Amino acid sequence: MLTDYLPIYRIRLRTDRLELRLPDLDDLVALADQAAGGIHRPDFMPFIEPWTEAEPAMRGRATVMWQMKTLAGSTPEDWALPFVVVRDGQVIGMQEVSARKVKVSKEAITGSWLGLPHHGQGFGTEMRAAVLAFIFEGLGADYALSASFDGNGPSEGVSRKLGYKADGVNHIVTGDLRRLDRRWRLSREDWEAHRRHEVRIEGLDEDARAMLGLA
Repeated sequence: MLTDYLPIYRIRLRTDRLELRLPDLDDLVALADQAAGGIHRPDFMPFIEPWTEAEPAMRGRATVMWQMKTLAGSTPEDWALPFVVVRDGQVIGMQEVSARKVKVSKEAITGSWLGLPHHGQGFGTEMRAAVLAFIFEGLGADYALSASFDGNGPSEGVSRKLGYKADGVNHIVTGDLRRLDRRWRLSREDWEAHRRHEVRIEGLDEDARAMLGLA
């Protein structure tokens, strides 16, 4: 079985409405379909690399290739878990969590997107809550980090709702534009004070922990 060689594929994060898991090939196709259908409004680019400006088929292809590259390039010292987000058996988006030397750094970074039909239903908050439980309870981290371009109200709203505090800014040049990127930091104490979702963590056994540098 795949989990014999990649035990991180045993990991499941479950909330009341959602399941987060690493994607198999069918999940990648479903995720590519969501990307091809659109994942943000056309007048605002939320990503540093504007990959969503491509035609639908190319957006789908880029999604599959990125997910596969992310998994293949992970090591215990520097890894990323690109979870697919599943609602009632349907893949609706992705929620990534990544870290470098997490056993020492005690912090991890999150990033995510949802297919347009699934916006505005609280899924963004719920899926972030799932990986926050994974970061703090599963990994034993002290901080969770995120970032959002100035003007990305939904992402900023999720961060504030879950207890993140402003953590400075970066200026990032994309094309011919200089954009303001807002950093967000969540401490363990603030996470505990703002918890609203019950999260079950499954499959984070000794072998999976070793793949994440926690042996």
